[in-house]
Order: sequence, then C-alpha cells, then structure tokens
Amino acid sequence: MKNRYKIIFVILAVLLTAALTVGCSKINTMERIKKNGQVIMGTNAAFPPFEMRQGNEIVGIDAEIAKAVADKLGVELKIEDMDFNALLSALKSGKVDFIAAGYTVSPEREEEVDFSDKYFKAVQAIIVLKDNTSIKSRQDLNGKVIGAQEGTTGAELFRENSPYKNVTLKTYNNGANAVLDLKNGRVDAVVLDNYTSMALAELNPEIKILDDPATDPEEYAIAVRKGDKELLQTINDTLKELKDSGKLDEIFKKYIPEYKAQ
Repeated sequence: MKNRYKIIFVILAVLLTAALTVGCSKINTMERIKKNGQVIMGTNAAFPPFEMRQGNEIVGIDAEIAKAVADKLGVELKIEDMDFNALLSALKSGKVDFIAAGYTVSPEREEEVDFSDKYFKAVQAIIVLKDNTSIKSRQDLNGKVIGAQEGTTGAELFRENSPYKNVTLKTYNNGANAVLDLKNGRVDAVVLDNYTSMALAELNPEIKILDDPATDPEEYAIAVRKGDKELLQTINDTLKELKDSGKLDEIFKKYIPEYKAQ
C-alpha cells in the first residue's frame, strides 16, 4: 500500500512540474517582435539625462540607444514607463522586451537577467543642501537619514551588508521626490547616480553635490530576459556600431555637454 502511495505521489509531482513548465514557457521574444512590428523598452522616465519626459514623449540617452536597436531590428520602438522597482518583473513577465534605464550591472541582477555590453560608467553621488556643514564626505553619512530611489543601487547601498552604519533609509519612486524631501528637511542627504544628480542640481539651486561619491564607479548596460541571445546580440551589435561610428559619444554630449569619452 505504501509503495502504491509513493507511485501516486511521484506521478502527481511529475504532472505538477509539467504544468508549471507549460505555464512558465519561454517567451519567443524575436518572433513576437517581428510579428508585432515593435520592440518594447521598459524604463523609468524620471532619470535625466538617460530618460525623461518632454511633453508626451520620452527622450534621453537610453531612449536614443533603444531607437537605434529598434531601427536595426526594422521595427518601431515602444516605451513603457513605470516605477523603477517594477522593471524586473515587467521584463520577466514579458510586458517589456528589455530594460534601458541607467541600469547598473551587479552580481544580484546578473542572476536575474542577461546584460548587454556595458556602455556607461557612473558613481553614486551624495546630494546635500548648500548650507549643510555636517556632511562633507561619504564617511559623514553614518548615522544619517538618507534618501534614494527604490530599486536602485543607491538604495541597495544602505541595506544588507552596507558599508555604512546606523543609517535610516527612505526610498522614493524617483530622485526628484527624494530631493524634495531633502529640501523639506525630511532627509539629511540623497544618493543618486551622478549625472542625474547634476540634472536635479540645475533645477534646484538650494542643493549641492559633494566631491566625494558614495561608491566606487559602476557601469550601465541593457538587460534582457535570461536566454534571449538573439535580441542580446542585436543590442550588442548596435552598441558596437554606435561606439565605432562616434554616434554614442554624440548622444552623450547631446544630453551631457561636459561629457568626456570614457
């Protein structure tokens, strides 16, 4: 009788595994792109100069790179704007085909996605009010209330295994809201990618960026679903062509006048 139950259990386990496999069947990305005549980029359009809204249009460095990818594929580019923290689930579920959002390569993310070749280096900048005299370097962040955008490496910096001690982290849907709380005295400092910080500083004369960043340099890349090799190759080919032609540097300088080739 016990053997009979074991056999039934094994059969049920096999059937359940098969059902889950079918339910989570791999999305044929390239077939869908060709069929629909569009490729879908996921981003958070509150991250200037990489992605931002200009009227009803989303523009920026990543948007121009994504348009070049779409052109190489011979399809239209559709951009889905969402909270940064929702991008990974949108990619996995098939809502978007790739993430281009100032997306930093990290070991944790490499377990979830496949990354393109890296195309930009950045650091996590520290933003404080201009009249702040207590925070002069990264060491001064210990014991402070820090604002960061949820889902970013800036936020993760102050979580598990953080090099900083006794920090209270407050997270936001975008950097602009974090800066607003800084101006209203709800946080002591904000940590964001450096070029986004510079763009926000231009709009908010009450703030300044410290010379000392919160982290060592990190690199951006485009993320695709695990195993989407053909799309990944197309993205890498596009990036190479943009770099070799000098077009990528032109895009950077268009949005970052002080940009110097990396």
